[in-house]
Amino acid sequence: MRRQRKAKIVATLGPASTDIALIRALFEAGADVFRLNFSHGTHDDHRARYDAVRQVEAETGRPIAVLADLQGPKLRIGTFAAGKVAVRTGDVFVLDSDPTPGDGTRVHLPHPELFEAAQPGQSLLIDDGKVRLAIESVTTGTITTRVANNGTLSDRKGVNVPDAVIPIPALTAKDRKDLDFALSLGADWIGLSFVQRPSDIVEAREIVGTRAGILSKIEKPAALQQLEEIVRVSDSVMVARGDLGVELPPERVPGVQKRILRVCRQLGKPVVIATQMLESMIDSPVPTRAEASDVASAIYEGADAVMLSAESANGRYPVQAVSMMNRIVTEVERDPLYRNLLDAQHEIPLNTRQDAICAALREVTQIIGAAATVTYTSSGATALRAARERPCAPIVSITPNLDIARRLAIAWGIHSTVSPDVQSVDEMVEAATRAALVEGYAAPGDQITIAAGMPFGQGGTTNLLRVAEVGTSAVATASSTREAALA
Repeated sequence: MRRQRKAKIVATLGPASTDIALIRALFEAGADVFRLNFSHGTHDDHRARYDAVRQVEAETGRPIAVLADLQGPKLRIGTFAAGKVAVRTGDVFVLDSDPTPGDGTRVHLPHPELFEAAQPGQSLLIDDGKVRLAIESVTTGTITTRVANNGTLSDRKGVNVPDAVIPIPALTAKDRKDLDFALSLGADWIGLSFVQRPSDIVEAREIVGTRAGILSKIEKPAALQQLEEIVRVSDSVMVARGDLGVELPPERVPGVQKRILRVCRQLGKPVVIATQMLESMIDSPVPTRAEASDVASAIYEGADAVMLSAESANGRYPVQAVSMMNRIVTEVERDPLYRNLLDAQHEIPLNTRQDAICAALREVTQIIGAAATVTYTSSGATALRAARERPCAPIVSITPNLDIARRLAIAWGIHSTVSPDVQSVDEMVEAATRAALVEGYAAPGDQITIAAGMPFGQGGTTNLLRVAEVGTSAVATASSTREAALA
């Protein structure tokens, strides 16, 4: 099965998308990556969904990525004696270290680190910004605020602090348990929530190692202060517009999204645009025109992937939502303007041998009208560098590692295949032409371009560029080899 588009689709699994028949339908509708949201559900729930994804993968013969999205350090207020209270503009309201249930004048704040970070003049946003509190003074164990708008406060609502870097670890005790579980399952990507600084990724990397890619979710303004450094130490990035849109004024979010996209393109890191993309499809079989335009804009801007959250996790029309996103992406990529915009956004290659090879690959592919660009990679680096260049031809990635093939499913334009390792250039060329033919990207007589690294099997050594003509040999053998590798 091959997609007729290059940008990818991430679909979140949840109560509305648990059984294997529905997960198979989501894949057939266009999902390339399945997200397990560890903010909800039990480990047993996630295991069942993971196993279903792997069964669909085996049935279809296509590598599928699984993203385990950790909850992160979510900050919350305590409880109220009455369950909820009304506050009015101008009221004085106190957050303190007293665990007694709150009232209309105060509430418990069970996060000592907030008392250390908060300063007069900053804001606290409660319940996704529905209530804004302006900090007037801070003492030991007490933050005194003034209510900025009428609203209602209720038990354990979330707290956002847009104006400060909170001295909290990137991984909570719950996250560490969830991370160990996700890695034991075999998750391909680990999503880190509420990343604030590069050290957050380094901390997770010490646990994850090379077992999975790390996807950093940009959802706090503090992360924007060190954005380039965060992107450099990440394997992928998500523009998580939910919390980001709470902590930033809404009018700033589109510009921030474009900035993140550009930095990720410069550094060759896949970027996912997420949150509220087709939100009305939670309850409606069709999206609003504004939502369709939002998805299209992300694709025109060069995003690697777009994501569905509640639409596929607990909405009434999960398959229709994936199908609609697939149709929008496909339509954008048919537009000649899309190619013009990609070319206009093309980044200057980085000053490395590997990027020079992949930049030349893009040029040669265009000049000779190659049917496909084939990358031979053991670590995924060659394929990702090729994707950074956004070539006109599809990228067929060949790797001997199923884990790498799955991980590459999140990146723009890459069609991953699994093939035994090669020992020589001749074997590599044969494997490349065979893959382009079997996967339906080229016909006998077509030319393809090939990028690889030598010595074979050593990651990060992209140093070879070849042009080859596709023959007709070993089609059946190639197909059976791929099926065996995925079994």
